Order: sequence, then structure tokens, then C-alpha cells
Amino acid sequence: MTYELTILVLNAFLCLAFPWAYNYAYAKQPGVGGKRLMGNRESLPERTGMAARGARAHQNHLENLVPFAIIVLTAHEIGVSNSVTVACAAIFLAARIAHAGFYLAGITRIPGINGVRSIAYFVSLFSMLVYASQLFLA
Repeated sequence: MTYELTILVLNAFLCLAFPWAYNYAYAKQPGVGGKRLMGNRESLPERTGMAARGARAHQNHLENLVPFAIIVLTAHEIGVSNSVTVACAAIFLAARIAHAGFYLAGITRIPGINGVRSIAYFVSLFSMLVYASQLFLA
């Protein structure tokens, strides 16, 4: 398996991990509890805090994982793999992990840097676009 496909699989695992994180937080919300989550989830209160942020982070990751997967799988199919695609795949994963961490923790800024979550998002987007450019240069 190529490095890029490995990174794609790791992104899939990250996607699968989101519900574990935000449902754990949701189960701790008043009026929810683990037993109610195991049921059909009717009449549950709205997610708040980390549970709500986690659900939004999961949705955001899904929205970015689909085009990333298409790019990686297309590159694999046409035999495009080079130092740029490897670097872009690694940067994409690192930026998505950072984005998820900032989102789940509710961090929007760190000392001296505002919009840190948005920066992580744009780094992942830029890496995906540079990766995609390699498809047209082959």
C-alpha cells in the first residue's frame, strides 16, 4: 500500500473516532446518559458543548474526506505518487487532526494566533489542492 493510501485509511479512522468522542461527551449531558443513547434516541435534548462541536467537526471532516479520497484514489489509479503527493497527504492528515483537536476542545485562538481552527482547515484545503494539481502535471 502506498504512503498516500495509508494516510487515506488513517483519515478514515479519524472519521470513525469522532462519534466516540462526541457521544461520550453527549452521554454526560444532563438528561441523556449512556442508556438513552443506546436506545432509538427519540426525545433527547440538543447536543451542547463538546458534543455539539464534535458533531460539527465530524461533519466538516466528512465534507473534506470525500474530495481527498477522490484525489488520492485517482492519483493511485493513474500512477501518480511523488514527494509532493506524499508531503500533501501527510500535511492534510496533520491539519485535519489539528482541526479536530481545536474544534473538540473549543479552541479558536492560541496566544498570538487568532482563528487557529480556521488556519488548520485552510492548510488541509491547500494541501488537497496542491495534491490535486499533481494529477494534471503527470
